Amino acid sequence: MVRDLQTAAILSAGMKMLRETLGIIEAEIFIANIKNPGFDYTKWRENLWEDITLRELLERASKAEDKYGVPVGVEII
Repeated sequence: MVRDLQTAAILSAGMKMLRETLGIIEAEIFIANIKNPGFDYTKWRENLWEDITLRELLERASKAEDKYGVPVGVEII
């Protein structure tokens, strides 16, 4: 159970984004995989953006923002 309102808001926004982006089935698959005890998120993301430049990453993020919007409670800086 989440007792911290900020954490609850982040989890809610994240779940909404997963459902809208992936759909319910793929979101469930994603959650099941990241909860897998053998899955190491830190190790997985180690080389995640290795093949693109910072400019390309920013361009992809901008396109994703245009396509999906910004989740409620996330501040754009």
